[in-house]
Amino acid sequence: MNLFRWQAVLGLAMVLAIAADVHGQRKVDPHISYVYPGGGKQGTTIEVVAGGQFLKEVDEVYVSGGGVRVTVGKYFKHLSEQEYRGLRMRASFYTRERLAEEAKKKGLQPKRYTLEELIKLTNYTDEQLEQMEDYRKRDDPKRQFNPQLLEDVTLKIQIDPDAALGDREIRLITPSGMSNPMFFQVSNLAEVRETEPNDKTPDPVVGDKLPAVINGQIMPGDVDRFAFKARKGTRLVAAASVRALVPYLADAVPGWFQAVLAIYDSNGNELAYADSLGFRQDPVIYYEIPKDGEYVVQIWDSIYRGREDFVYRIAMGELPFITSVFPLGGRAGTKLNVELTGWNLPVQQVPMNAFYDRRRPIRSISVRQGELVSNRIDFPVDMLTETVEKEPNNKQDTAQEVPIPVIMNGRIDKPGDIDVFKFEGHASEHFIAEVFARRLGSPMDSLVRLTDANGREVAFNDDYKDEGTPLITHHADSRLSATLPTSGTYHLHVIDAQRRGGPENGYRLYMRQPRPDFELRVVPSTIITRPGSCVPIIVYALRRDGFTGEIQLELEEAPPGFALTTSVLPANQDKVWLTLMVPPKAIKEPVTLDLGGRAVLRGGRKLSHLAVPAEDWMQAFAYHHLVPTKEWTVSVSGKGVFRPPVQARNDTIKLSPGGTARVVLYAVAKANVEDIRLELSEPPAGILIQKQSSDSSGITVILSAEKTVKPGIAGNLIFNAFREYIPLTSEGKPRPAQRNLICAVPAVPFEVGAQATRSEKKR
Repeated sequence: MNLFRWQAVLGLAMVLAIAADVHGQRKVDPHISYVYPGGGKQGTTIEVVAGGQFLKEVDEVYVSGGGVRVTVGKYFKHLSEQEYRGLRMRASFYTRERLAEEAKKKGLQPKRYTLEELIKLTNYTDEQLEQMEDYRKRDDPKRQFNPQLLEDVTLKIQIDPDAALGDREIRLITPSGMSNPMFFQVSNLAEVRETEPNDKTPDPVVGDKLPAVINGQIMPGDVDRFAFKARKGTRLVAAASVRALVPYLADAVPGWFQAVLAIYDSNGNELAYADSLGFRQDPVIYYEIPKDGEYVVQIWDSIYRGREDFVYRIAMGELPFITSVFPLGGRAGTKLNVELTGWNLPVQQVPMNAFYDRRRPIRSISVRQGELVSNRIDFPVDMLTETVEKEPNNKQDTAQEVPIPVIMNGRIDKPGDIDVFKFEGHASEHFIAEVFARRLGSPMDSLVRLTDANGREVAFNDDYKDEGTPLITHHADSRLSATLPTSGTYHLHVIDAQRRGGPENGYRLYMRQPRPDFELRVVPSTIITRPGSCVPIIVYALRRDGFTGEIQLELEEAPPGFALTTSVLPANQDKVWLTLMVPPKAIKEPVTLDLGGRAVLRGGRKLSHLAVPAEDWMQAFAYHHLVPTKEWTVSVSGKGVFRPPVQARNDTIKLSPGGTARVVLYAVAKANVEDIRLELSEPPAGILIQKQSSDSSGITVILSAEKTVKPGIAGNLIFNAFREYIPLTSEGKPRPAQRNLICAVPAVPFEVGAQATRSEKKR
């Protein structure tokens, strides 16, 4: 075989291998990387593209919040470089050789064909021709290959006139799975979409349509420019939504689209610029238009990256926009007036009824100017006594005296300002001071110092990382924890580490003894499964102030047929695998569930919280964040009743480092289990299946724990059940053994005790 023919065969084999891989995607949940455009106007019907992976069989779409209906349209698969080369080689070598042979038979000189002519003569399908043309348009040496962006599905989205404004979550559904959620915004402004090229000559799509929302995507090295008309005196706000649409990028550094906004006059002079709003990554510009005329708004990535998931929305016009509030939160059961700072605001204060809602402990504040609605600002509600900082309190001798426990609502009013608070403490008492500022949108970079009555430093803290705030990229809030050495007067000093200040530099300071508590996250936030099955989930505990106790988990007000097979997050553990049982019959619409957690502290104080549904987002190749979503959504679809073939008793598996344990899983409903093999799903390091045997009554598994396994760990083990079979060739000869995943087996609790004894090691 000559070299050219061998290269062609390799190229064709490569294409076939990739096609086989695509065919295997039916067993993988769909994944969305972006939705473009990232929003739409009330009362309109728009066409959007959802890009991602494993989307070929998408046939349904679920949108949170109501008022939005979706029809699934065309599926398209973009070619990777390898696939494109394989198709090119097929044209270049197979077609050229065939045409040369035909010319030789006719006694003619072979004609020299261009590659484009050969492609037309090759027996490609219309889809392959479309894919090759698409690749040539997309081919760019700066483009970063990402398999999670190679598939598209077109969606027709109909938004009701009375659909609620704000964020939605879109999930794509296939017969075998439901995707992660992706964010989509509903507005009441005119919506426009960019037209390329617009990097040099501004796109005129906005014109005189303000207020409006501009939708676009930044490609590698791209700069998008839009011309708009504005009148003198217009107090223009241009607010970009970028991370609000795609919070993190898994394979990019930094791990998000770092957008930059600028406004220019008709002569190209820069009038305003923003790469953030304080320390919020999405940039916002406020600019008062000096004269009637045409202006240009420009957006780009700060280091000139780009691709399809660099999606943006720019809301522009004389829009109300809140930059800060004071106080930053309130006590449950109280009514207060909240001061507003920002642009184009119709009022400087809004009344707030700070009632506590277990399902929504974080309230939000927004205002309306006619038909225009401002952005939303988080407003937490708590149970502790609250008060407001009073000046002058810059030194120990003018310190503001406060009771403990208390929440202090204060501000670093000007550069160099220091707020000092005085309280009485007792020897050996544990004291905590925690600042909430950056987590609530304040630009303050806090630092706290605890001193005794003589000014000697007892404790100090600058930055504290809160795992419960995954979208923060600079954890600048402070948390100080100290044991007081003696009884007497103490002073807490609150400082801006960068010596900045201003009315927007608000903070919310908790001064208290430890208050053991927890928060919960449940992952994944979307599940699609067959009726009667058992689905693995993970529950994470964010433990606060030394809380180490056991947490009882339960579904709250769940429809019949939903249940947890185990319901304990063990003491001292930060996460646990559970299994969710679903009803034996399909359910027409996806169901939203609530997972609650309860614990009892020493002394009898009870804790109760709902788990926040979340998605595990990767950032910059290495970091993982549990990003909250609005709903924990489960779809039960498919025909027939599906049940796990085996299950264990409720007895806890007891292991020891270096030892083994025997686990018996009993056959359910006379299931044939002799060809079933079990595997552990993400077990703790060092715990593995040593041996497995089966008969008509069930499956016996010998588990082993390596010597390195730490005593004291506990949780649940999830067994995945596979059915093995040996396919035959057309001649009846056996092929290599294959297996299909059947399901997960209901979770089995385990705990690791002390070092194994000799008798345990011999078992």
